[in-house]
Amino acid sequence: MARPQVADRGTTLTNQNSIAEEIKSRLRSGNVCYHSVQNLLSFRLLSKNSKIKIYKTIILRVVLYGCETWSLTLREERNLRLFENMVLRRIFGPRRDEVTGELRRLHNEELNDLYSSPNIVRVIKSRKMRWAGHVARMGEERGIFEVLVGKPE
Repeated sequence: MARPQVADRGTTLTNQNSIAEEIKSRLRSGNVCYHSVQNLLSFRLLSKNSKIKIYKTIILRVVLYGCETWSLTLREERNLRLFENMVLRRIFGPRRDEVTGELRRLHNEELNDLYSSPNIVRVIKSRKMRWAGHVARMGEERGIFEVLVGKPE
């Protein structure tokens, strides 16, 4: 098993160049943030828009730190969506079933309809593209540009 090492800026690296440990670490940190504000997210007097702002400004920023360099597998995308859906279910709460009248959990499609912003995977992909454009404009004299075009020395 690859022994993870933490770089200076809080990124977890392994000798197999796997990003899975980094994503697990980010999700753990996001979970800590979520649990610290979970009472706010279920507080009825706080508007849904305020709760979404809390999610975007506190929790999402912690989870997505350094995501511009991630290469996501389907399993990692699924784990990120599971985390986001957990938070969104807390924000939007349960719904009353029209037939039985009982409270039930929101389905993923309902969460997508209620949450008007792009999902977490789309945010990561757009940040990756924005970072790639930034690096492409840096010029050939910068080392990171050489990594982007695949010609490191």
